[in-house]
Amino acid sequence: MSDASLHATSQDPNDFAVQISDQVESFIVAVTEIAKGDEPDSAVPFLLLEVSQLMLAGGRLGAHEDIVPDERYEPDLGPEADVDDLRERLALMLDPIDVYSEVFDPYEPRKAPVAARISDDLADVVTDLRHGMAHYRAGRVTEALWWWQFSYFSNWGSTASATLRALQSLVAHVRLNQPLAELDGLDTDEDLSNEGDALEEEAGRVMAEEIAAPLGLRTVK
Repeated sequence: MSDASLHATSQDPNDFAVQISDQVESFIVAVTEIAKGDEPDSAVPFLLLEVSQLMLAGGRLGAHEDIVPDERYEPDLGPEADVDDLRERLALMLDPIDVYSEVFDPYEPRKAPVAARISDDLADVVTDLRHGMAHYRAGRVTEALWWWQFSYFSNWGSTASATLRALQSLVAHVRLNQPLAELDGLDTDEDLSNEGDALEEEAGRVMAEEIAAPLGLRTVK
């Protein structure tokens, strides 16, 4: 399949590869547009929607039988596209709720939560997806599907699901008018093994005034 024929009208829209590639491309385009900051008031709700839709594609890849690439060795794609600008734009837009805590593996007993950044996670997911898209656009459809499936299990699936949990939690806190813990004391190099302080009313006020409105969220009256 040549690059010119990938989006030809003769392609079956019900084809698995077409549907997965469409979802992947939609996510990449949407996150790139959101990161431009043209509509900061809608950033968090839009990201919640886009990551949720991407996880559907990931679930379909995860449930699919193992995809075997046509070639034993992956063809060289050259240098990866730089995502530093995307990462920095997202970090600036999402401050001060960029950092969140997450348990890396829920099946690993007594594992302490670690700090992560939504901006880092989204940039990493985009990097993985772009890699597969490069194969797809070059006509290596099976290679693309293999990469998206493999990297779903090894990286972007867990990363995107953690990001989704953080975004959903943020929206839920705001919509249900539940205060967040202090937002400016958490960083990615912080030890989160000890329990934090109880939720404070002041943190809730900061959340409502400085986070909810600028990011397009509303509280439940």
